[in-house]
Amino acid sequence: MEITNDARQVLQFINQTQRSIFLTGKAGTGKTTLLRKIIQTTHKNTVVVAPTGIAALNAGGVTIHSMFQLPFGGFIPEFITGSSLSQHQKFETKNTLVKHFKMSGQKKAVMLNMELLIIDEVSMLRADLLDAIDFMLRKVRRKDIPFGGVQVLFIGDLLQLPPVVKNEEWQVLRNYYRGIFFFNAKVILEKPPLYIELSKIFRQTDDRFISVLNNLRNNTITQQDMMVLNDFVKPNFDIKANKGYITLTTHNAKADSINAESLEELEGKCYRYKPEVVGDFPEKIYPVEEVLQLKVGAQIMFIKNDLSPEKNYFNGKMGFIKSLSEAEIIVHFPEENKTIEVEKYEWKNIRYSVNENTKEIDEETMGTFVHYPIKLAWAITVHKSQGLTFDKAVLDVSQVFLPGQAYVALSRLRSLEGLILLKPIQMNGISNDQEVMQYAENKADEETIVTALQKETQQFILHYIKNSFDWEAITQDWRNHRFSYHTDAEKSEKSKQQKWAETQEQKVALLEEPAKKFRHQLDKLFHADDVNIPFIAERVKAAKDYFLPKWNEIMFDLLLKMEEIKRKKRVKEFYTELSELEEGTLKTILQLFKAVKMVEVLAEGKEINKENLTSNEIQNYRSILIENVEEHYKTINKALIDEVEESDFDPHHYTLKKKKTKEPKKSTVQETYELWQQHNSIQDIAKIRVLTPQTIQGHLAKLIEAKTISIEEVLPEDKINELAAAFEGYNKESLNTLKEQVGEKFTWGELRMFKASL
Repeated sequence: MEITNDARQVLQFINQTQRSIFLTGKAGTGKTTLLRKIIQTTHKNTVVVAPTGIAALNAGGVTIHSMFQLPFGGFIPEFITGSSLSQHQKFETKNTLVKHFKMSGQKKAVMLNMELLIIDEVSMLRADLLDAIDFMLRKVRRKDIPFGGVQVLFIGDLLQLPPVVKNEEWQVLRNYYRGIFFFNAKVILEKPPLYIELSKIFRQTDDRFISVLNNLRNNTITQQDMMVLNDFVKPNFDIKANKGYITLTTHNAKADSINAESLEELEGKCYRYKPEVVGDFPEKIYPVEEVLQLKVGAQIMFIKNDLSPEKNYFNGKMGFIKSLSEAEIIVHFPEENKTIEVEKYEWKNIRYSVNENTKEIDEETMGTFVHYPIKLAWAITVHKSQGLTFDKAVLDVSQVFLPGQAYVALSRLRSLEGLILLKPIQMNGISNDQEVMQYAENKADEETIVTALQKETQQFILHYIKNSFDWEAITQDWRNHRFSYHTDAEKSEKSKQQKWAETQEQKVALLEEPAKKFRHQLDKLFHADDVNIPFIAERVKAAKDYFLPKWNEIMFDLLLKMEEIKRKKRVKEFYTELSELEEGTLKTILQLFKAVKMVEVLAEGKEINKENLTSNEIQNYRSILIENVEEHYKTINKALIDEVEESDFDPHHYTLKKKKTKEPKKSTVQETYELWQQHNSIQDIAKIRVLTPQTIQGHLAKLIEAKTISIEEVLPEDKINELAAAFEGYNKESLNTLKEQVGEKFTWGELRMFKASL
């Protein structure tokens, strides 16, 4: 999909400003595509959240409640004693969130290192929940500014799924909020995000249809529009005789009933397919029904886009089951006269953690859910059709639509030619929410966006570079550490290190004054009439060359002290204190590296993004330093190490985990290939990737087909010869008949891999 001007502006706001953004757009304008592009290219430590488990899974993130440790229920944005302010409803307050505040060190680390928070499906986000997020971020980050200084990107279409609030909850919340949509939150009123709307529609190209949809969206639908739509009314349309149409209805029960009855009417065996679930993947976030029931002839649709280069299907593409077996689903697309085997899709349940070496936020796979990305498609609810694209649909509008439902339903279609209405659309009951329409008036025009981008970029760059030389906070941390020795027991291990702590604190304190002078220089350079970026880049590089050796020495001494302390007994608390100092000192040094890169990129006129701001120096700084520290320690303490190693010393007891450096996201097949190159077995790869061996065999089949690896690397020669004999003269699309012939002699994985080699 092309990158439009407004999409490019959003990318620039994310990468080169601190401004929070509300990104919206009509159905089919590419919000999800842009979200993926932002995650892929931003240099900022990013966390993605969504209001529900399914929405979080689709966005590649986690739920709001799990990320911020928030209890379910309403939130009163005040300090009030007691959690229940209603007889029937439990409400949290600022007091109760603080009181019951239990957060793991890992979660705190993620929140402290977070630079960009992306909230997807923001139409479902309640105002009180957003204020709870804001409160938690301010508390953890100890900054009483909106979201604790984190930039927030809100993504969603407010005319689609609205927030859910019970009437009795609203009776209490109405005393604090004008409305329940996210834009009524107190933090939004304090600092409103810039409202940017994507305007280019990719799904529809018919101007007449686009005009009707726009008018329906904006509550300005005319009699002429109604006449256009009602031209497609066919009350006697026989959906069974017209294959390839999906019925859009307003109720789950009706959609389920249509699908079940249609499947029942088909003759032949009903196959049941279950997912491969590995690790931690709760049932409540299963992205598709656990048991997929299919028969030959069933009308299905894909619920994901094809990630392979072939792009055989998209989210919402319809097809028909051509053949089935226990491990194979073949789908036919009549209009293209094309047949494909459906490959399973991998969904990941992730959690965020902080990389000890780079202080970047990493994703850790907790569990995987692997299933076929298809579902029965004779009918679907309007609610579940969001994000899907249909060529042909029947709208069953016998019930009155809720605000926005008529728009959502109609906007799923590519063109009017694929539309069938069973009844004329009535004007009553389909207008959109007035509160949302009013908020839409805040949309920024092109001039505002351009001016804001220019101003905010200058502020961000100046603030970032200056902040990289502002060491008051880390100096205070070292000062606090030095003072902590006075309260310590005289004979403790920590008390013996007091002289070392005083020396280190003095080294850090000596850097504060020259850093302050350099910040004043930067102020003058950035506020000059003609800002000379190449000259600023030279000055920043020179400053780094002056300060870095001094910081290197401080960091080296600190890691050396930690190497020494971790070998002693009863020092866990002291070691933790040193670890916290190490975290702050490392962040200070890494930001210094990044500041130099950022101003270099600006001077060269390049784009500020992840690729241009990453360097080997940043990625490997800590791990190289640790190697040097360990070597140095061994040299000066060889006798001591030998003596300790004879005792019951556990060298990893307090050691920080070293994690691999962060790299751009790869395809699932590429990840398997890299592990295969490292001579891991299929079982080993499955364990590392939290997947089943069958899924890994599927990846290897694709690699064999692409000639990236050969069949000889995977299977022994005698097995290949036996497979070659079995495949002789076999030319069918499906492997089912062959599998029936060979029985248990070969697995499905072996058959697939050999077929891929032909």
